Amino acid sequence: MSTFNLPMVVPAKKAWNHGRIIGQKRPLLPKHVWAIRVRLELAGAVRDLALFNMAVDSKLRGCDLVRLKVADVFSAGAVKERTSILQSKTKSPVRFEITDGTRKALMEWISNPVMTGHEYLWPGRFHDRPHISTRQYARLLKDWVRSIGLEPSAYGTHSLRRTKVAQIYKKTGNLRAVQLLLGHTKMDSTVRYLGVELEDSLTISEGVEI
Repeated sequence: MSTFNLPMVVPAKKAWNHGRIIGQKRPLLPKHVWAIRVRLELAGAVRDLALFNMAVDSKLRGCDLVRLKVADVFSAGAVKERTSILQSKTKSPVRFEITDGTRKALMEWISNPVMTGHEYLWPGRFHDRPHISTRQYARLLKDWVRSIGLEPSAYGTHSLRRTKVAQIYKKTGNLRAVQLLLGHTKMDSTVRYLGVELEDSLTISEGVEI
């Protein structure tokens, strides 16, 4: 049989990335952060507001964020201004700040009656899950970005991890500071994570007129 007469092969199912934006997820811009905060405040979503603010401040991976305990951020009747945790991926400690707005949101959440007796900051709904899963956190993020009109597939949990450090690098150009805040052991990891070389190259290119 001639190869020109062979029937067309049609995939049995769509590819996993069909219609999705793949690659590194972009960070949120400051206007996006404030838009989400306002919506969560108006909705009275106490837990979600505390979780969102903490994700931006801490710059933690999702796996570490969902495992935060009340004792990590709360001591002597008040929310700490700074704290540190041991990263599950690198097994090294990372220190981060907790800003005023985040401390206020955390205090309101920790004081909520539903938090009574819970060890973890974001308790799960089922007895076999002491805290929310990274998948649940990712679903919440999709809802947050969708609520302000952004394309959910363009953002992921690493978007919140990158949001604050992207602004820090943009304003200061201090890669070492970003490396410490992210808890990276190698500078190369920080460069790749921020996409620094590409951004700097584009900035140089935009400044050249022909």
